[in-house]
Amino acid sequence: MECLCVTIMTKVPFYRNSGEQMVKVTSAVLKLIEKERNGETINTRLVSGVMNCYVELGLNEDDPSAKGQNLSVYKEAFENTFLSDTERFYTTESTDFIRQNPVTEYMKKAEQRLQEEQRRVQLYLHETTLDIVAKTCEKVLIQKHLEIFHSEFQNLLNDDKNEDLGRMFQLVSRIFDGLGELRTRLESHIHHQGLSAIEKCGDSALNDPKVYVNTILEVHRKYNALVMTAFNNEAGFVAALDKACGKFINNNAVTRIANSSSKSPELLAKYCDLLLKKSSKNPEESELEDTLNQVMIVFKYIEDKDVFQKFYSKMLAKRLVQHMSASDDAEASMISKLKQACGFEYTSKLQRMFQDIGVSKDLNEQFRKHLSNSHEILDLDFSIQVLSSGSWPFQQSFTFALPQELERSVQRFTTFYSSQHSGRKLHWLYNMSKGELVTNCFKNRYSLQASTFQMAVLLQYNTGDSFTIQQLQESTQIKMDILIQVVQILLKSKLLTSEDDESDLQPSSIVYLFFGYKNKKLRVNINVPMKTEMKIEQETTHKHIEEDRKLLIQAAIVRIMKTRKLLKHQQLLAEVLNQLSPRFKPRVPVVKKCIDILIEKEYLERTEKDTYSYLA
Repeated sequence: MECLCVTIMTKVPFYRNSGEQMVKVTSAVLKLIEKERNGETINTRLVSGVMNCYVELGLNEDDPSAKGQNLSVYKEAFENTFLSDTERFYTTESTDFIRQNPVTEYMKKAEQRLQEEQRRVQLYLHETTLDIVAKTCEKVLIQKHLEIFHSEFQNLLNDDKNEDLGRMFQLVSRIFDGLGELRTRLESHIHHQGLSAIEKCGDSALNDPKVYVNTILEVHRKYNALVMTAFNNEAGFVAALDKACGKFINNNAVTRIANSSSKSPELLAKYCDLLLKKSSKNPEESELEDTLNQVMIVFKYIEDKDVFQKFYSKMLAKRLVQHMSASDDAEASMISKLKQACGFEYTSKLQRMFQDIGVSKDLNEQFRKHLSNSHEILDLDFSIQVLSSGSWPFQQSFTFALPQELERSVQRFTTFYSSQHSGRKLHWLYNMSKGELVTNCFKNRYSLQASTFQMAVLLQYNTGDSFTIQQLQESTQIKMDILIQVVQILLKSKLLTSEDDESDLQPSSIVYLFFGYKNKKLRVNINVPMKTEMKIEQETTHKHIEEDRKLLIQAAIVRIMKTRKLLKHQQLLAEVLNQLSPRFKPRVPVVKKCIDILIEKEYLERTEKDTYSYLA
């Protein structure tokens, strides 16, 4: 009521003739606001009344019906001075406070002051002042102290002060492009933490895939939670997390010891094998699914996804052939995840393997019916798996003389299969086969689960108690270096014995059947991997990866040049790297070599010093 009276009676003279009065009123209001900022209680209705007067004084008298407000009086008489006063007040306060208090306390103070200024505008100033006063306060309270914030950010990361990190994020995000330095520092910190965590694991990370992958996941889990909560899952901080993880996963202490960036995808594939292979430690189905989802987090960051594919394919093949999968559903789920991440082509061979196993089950049933209908009885329980040669990562079998005891079964099935599928040829993978022997020569009767090579050696002892290594080689036709390892495993299992040291077997070494063999278990698994077999497999896998990469690089070059027709060397190099980066990171010297090969094959020609044109 008081304000209304002043407005009606003094509008013209107050504005036109009493500028000094306005200054006095504004000065009085600013003193009240400063008192409130200092914690005193003031008459906010009085301040609000004065603000309303300033707004009313700016109404368009010539056209009272004009829409909107003319805030010229409000801005000239009050707002401009208010903003200068606000900047002065908070410059002094912030400088003094941050000098005398920890940065974490200062951030709380700044947060409080920003909220107070917002409430102040809402309570008794004009709404248009809100953005301007916010910008003024942000400049003084935050922008001027950004360097101090940046330094403190690292300390907060080191001490895991997530709440304070969140407060800093909220404050700094108010400043245009203010978060850039924080993102960079976060990326550097996560990268360092990842490298340090893996290095602390030592040799166990190199030799134990579970330790390696879980170490990576612990780092990711910690900082992913930080990004989601403290940094509100902001895109730039998500990108910083992704870049940091990509760096330390593909290049760390383990990859340096192995002298290969492909060690990470290899260990990840081996970890998948541990999860999906039958064992006494297999988790529940739901828990396994969660763990596979975690595996895919690491997979996302792997650069050499083709290396993972090769190793995973080999291990899947063994699980399927040896009936060692813990769960068909889990296997199918993992393939589905890989397909979703990398596309159909990446998993087409894996899916074909599953199909072959299903077809083989039906084929075994048909074979049994065939034997039954023809009144033929095999001397042993016999089952097969027929694998399509283009989909399975197996090499053709080593030289081997099949024991007589197995010949009849193999021949019967070969004849049956040929009658069902004319034109197809079977190549028997004896090195991948296994069986079960029942002993009659020991005190107890044992069932031995053995590889076909082990069976071939043990079956020789049906005709004699001792043989030289040379005699065993001639009977079985197994390569000498592999035969020695087969015999070494049988010596370690105490089924055979020799006067020579098992680590120094020679062709002349005599190996005896050990009639005193004892075992607490009546069913014994002696089918363990051979070192040479594992070493050869490791070497051939890496060799195949390099060969496949060269073909993929050449295919990419041809695709690009067919479309572009003419390209400079650096442009072609960049496009090849860009196309293949989702699968692996091509090395520039290899790309150059592939270009030379295609020039020799007359797919391309060099038209100038650094320019290529497409020919084919």
